[in-house]
Amino acid sequence: MVKEVMSQINRSATHMRATILANKRVGQYHQIVFGIGDLVKSCRPGNFVAISVGGDSSRMILRRAFAISRVSENASFGGTMELIAAPHGSGSKWLCSQIEGSEVDIILPLGTAFGIPTSPVNALLVGGGYGSAPLFGLAEVLKARGCKVDMLLGASTSAKIYAPMEGKRSVNSLKIYTEDGTMGELGRVTEPIKVLIEQKAIDVIYSCGPMGMLRAISELTANTDVVHQCAVEEAMACGIGICMTCVLPVKGEDGQISMLRSCIDGPVMDGSQVQWHLVGQVPEVNL
Repeated sequence: MVKEVMSQINRSATHMRATILANKRVGQYHQIVFGIGDLVKSCRPGNFVAISVGGDSSRMILRRAFAISRVSENASFGGTMELIAAPHGSGSKWLCSQIEGSEVDIILPLGTAFGIPTSPVNALLVGGGYGSAPLFGLAEVLKARGCKVDMLLGASTSAKIYAPMEGKRSVNSLKIYTEDGTMGELGRVTEPIKVLIEQKAIDVIYSCGPMGMLRAISELTANTDVVHQCAVEEAMACGIGICMTCVLPVKGEDGQISMLRSCIDGPVMDGSQVQWHLVGQVPEVNL
């Protein structure tokens, strides 16, 4: 039954056992590389994976969702996929503890991807904490399309900024903001966006990070010509549209609000359509 549901919703999704090729500590995070073969051709920036954690004897029966950072193909390993994980909860701690050569039960690729412009545009990538990881792969795709790509990275403190040097290599310009001033400029990552919009320096914003940050960017882009595509961070239990734990209130083209599943209709959504003021509430909606 699950396989049938996946075939209808995520047509390219595959259930497999993927081998961990590398597991490297990068600051507070882990950079984990999996061998996924030809599935790299189906993965897009913004997609995520659902991983069975804890091993065969674990009581952690629900999968954990992780955003795909980037995919690549090389002669030595074939198709590879990179994830960035923070060892906070029991599931992510288990994943980060896996050694090279371990096999992991995984479903991929899942969810919606970022929309890529057909012609060059001025793109601003905004990332919060390790949520910025998927933006690096997105930057490579956008630059290949001839886009000008600038990036803003933010976090509460310098230790939570993921791979700032890698970010700098990926884009035309990079600015870092920390709330305690330990790296880059003091302040929130959203602070320069208003001026950039007024200067007409950006056409589209792509964002990954905490929901509060995504909401702030949506408010800044409201009633402007700037498109805001955001990868929402809503807790996902099954990752394939069955459990209904990751719903968000979103306004449709008909003006009606519906509770959409982040794992199916997202994680990438139009920030202007998400009803941020209703998140966490149960509004009257069309189901």
